[in-house]
Amino acid sequence: MGQVTYIAHDGVRHTIELAEGETLMIGATSNAVPGIDGDCGGCAACGTCHVHIDPAWLAAVGPVTDAEKDMLQFADGVAADSRLSCQIRMRPDLDGLVVHLPESQH
Repeated sequence: MGQVTYIAHDGVRHTIELAEGETLMIGATSNAVPGIDGDCGGCAACGTCHVHIDPAWLAAVGPVTDAEKDMLQFADGVAADSRLSCQIRMRPDLDGLVVHLPESQH
């Protein structure tokens, strides 16, 4: 298990527990975190789970995949720290991870 904190654009925080191997998108949708829809069910095919990785966590999370790059080109507010939360799985070294939701997702 590990904790992830999702911070909405207005500063509201949602901290949840995720089982190892569970994606950030599933954790958010299962816990009613506003702003994460996951319309495609987690196949990197929609971009409705777009998050910005907190700068302190960028190296730990790792680089964006080619599939994510393809989807993120259609999302609002994309930056160098953008990822699809459906492509990030909880693992022990991500316990305490902080992600920020784009302004367009609320």
